[in-house]
Amino acid sequence: MASGKADDGFFFHLGISETSQELSHASRVHLQLHGHQVVMSNGLVTVTFSNPAGMVTGIQYDGMKNVLETANKEDNRGYWDVYWDRPFTNITNDKQSSDSRHAFKLPGTKLEVIVQNDNQVEIAFVTLWNGAGFPLNVDKRYIMLRGSSGFYSYAIFERSKGMPEVNIYQARIAFKLQENKFHYMAISDKRQRVMPTAKDRRNAQPLDYPEAVRFSRPGNPSLKGEVDDKYQYSCDNKDNQVHGWISDNPRSVGFWIITPSNEFQTGGPLKQDLTSHVGPTVLSMFVSTHYAGKNLGMKFRNGERWKKVFGPVFVYLNSASNNHRSSLWHDAKSQMAKETASWPYKFPQSPDFLHANQRGSVSGRLLVRDGRNFMSAASASVGLAPPGNAGSWQSENKGYQFWTQADRKGNFMIKGIRPGLYNLFAWVPGVIGDYKYGPSVKVASGSNIRLSNLVYEPPRTGPTLWEIGTPDRVAAEFFVPDPKPALENHLYDRFDKFRQYGLWNRYAEIYPRQDLVYTVGVSNYSRDWFFAHVTRHEGDGKYTAATWKVLFEIKAVNRAGNYTLRVALASANEAELQVRVNDESGPPIFSTGLIGKDNAIARHGIHGLYWLYGIVIPGFQLYEGRNTIFLTQSRGSGPFKGLMYDYIRLETTWVDTRQYRLRKQYNTH
Repeated sequence: MASGKADDGFFFHLGISETSQELSHASRVHLQLHGHQVVMSNGLVTVTFSNPAGMVTGIQYDGMKNVLETANKEDNRGYWDVYWDRPFTNITNDKQSSDSRHAFKLPGTKLEVIVQNDNQVEIAFVTLWNGAGFPLNVDKRYIMLRGSSGFYSYAIFERSKGMPEVNIYQARIAFKLQENKFHYMAISDKRQRVMPTAKDRRNAQPLDYPEAVRFSRPGNPSLKGEVDDKYQYSCDNKDNQVHGWISDNPRSVGFWIITPSNEFQTGGPLKQDLTSHVGPTVLSMFVSTHYAGKNLGMKFRNGERWKKVFGPVFVYLNSASNNHRSSLWHDAKSQMAKETASWPYKFPQSPDFLHANQRGSVSGRLLVRDGRNFMSAASASVGLAPPGNAGSWQSENKGYQFWTQADRKGNFMIKGIRPGLYNLFAWVPGVIGDYKYGPSVKVASGSNIRLSNLVYEPPRTGPTLWEIGTPDRVAAEFFVPDPKPALENHLYDRFDKFRQYGLWNRYAEIYPRQDLVYTVGVSNYSRDWFFAHVTRHEGDGKYTAATWKVLFEIKAVNRAGNYTLRVALASANEAELQVRVNDESGPPIFSTGLIGKDNAIARHGIHGLYWLYGIVIPGFQLYEGRNTIFLTQSRGSGPFKGLMYDYIRLETTWVDTRQYRLRKQYNTH
């Protein structure tokens, strides 16, 4: 085992980089079959699987005989699983439960040794559909490399002709760690802490939904009165590269999942999902409906053929003396950087996982022409995703996506793209809407496509009269209240307050007599605009709809022309936004209808899916002087129905002929 020395003088163990000199001194990789067990080891880590099911039953590392929870059954320690059902039936798994969307662990029925030599072992646990149960072929794979302090896992899911229709709502790999050893969780530089235990949760006070509890008698007295909810530890795909747990024994052991690419995750880079949470549980999510709704689940119909590779992800272990948690975390981040730099990996043996020389690249420069302003698309998110309308990438769920961030001049380079037909999409911080490059982009093996300067013209009919917020697809810039003292998670006392529990009920406490009123030019959106347009809690379980007012002045009104109200939503959950102008009791001039199922309000997300509306306001409905726009979220039957605004803007109209043509074009959308 290799050891490294930290700056403060203590020693920690970590994986050996793959230089020839170091490999020559590292133990070779072993694979052994013992009846119903398969064991692979490289002298650093030993992993035991059930045979042929392919469940991870044991992980031995640095003197710890098993980092996984031995009190759990062998199929509940390390496993791949799915949530699924068949459309128009109540069949959810091979037991034909009457409940929908139950978890089904994916057992293999046959072991295949793919590679076995001194430097690498790759094994597969394969299940071929036999006419019953989960109607997909699944090839689960595990890889161990010489000198590597961990192991890799990936899976190939495949539908072939004749398989029945199926809905898949979730697919993931999960690990349950030793509860009496792993107490410290880390997700990011700021989001890490000593965590409660599963026993604490079992003895806790339930709150508004099963995932949220308040601790009354925790084993750690410092946690008394705190709230815990697994959704408080969610993360955007783009930021979810490494997370895990650290044990508290005399030698601290870190257990981490490293996701080197999000090309195989559904919903694109802004899709939020679970990470680590009380259990102690470590997850790598590939498919889910979290923060999006059931439409992000995969639906297969009419004999549709499909195949996709999920992963590999890297399970990394490190250790240190004297409980140096920060050093283990920084070492895990360093390992993550090495893994992402080496993507796509060279070593997976499935022909369905394409190596670097089998992939292509796309580069170019994106510019923005916003009305009369021309600028570079600095820090734009630019990506390739399966063909669809502008913005369709956020609800895409069956293919691969490849994203990058442009530099300050809008230049971008997307590498490691699997061959196929894509659309190029983008969104730009500070600019509303979604960009889509017109022609499809066909990427071939080994191709290097250079696109000419691309120009995004975001929706605009004229100059801005006023605006509220920042167009960045989240509601974080608005007023987020402190939680009730009895409902705090102290991890979020100083940052990310939106992750606190029960904020939806704070609205009625802050606005006890009337709903929010915002005066343009006087109010400040970071202080006076509540981060979520929620329902009003009237007590005794009763909730009513809320109407917000935006007051503004216009000195001279073009009564013969039109004005445009741009409303960008960062989230919507079973909501309906109605817009009225200067007449609160009359019919709305616009309604979204019932939209959204992302549940970001209840699940402590500051965004869900993005929505953008352009609402035409005839000039004759406006007054010279004081005007009022009424924003009503009309669905008021529960606490979690509501909206989050990203950005609101009122525009006038251009007067020259060219801009009039642009106005006509955008008003047709």
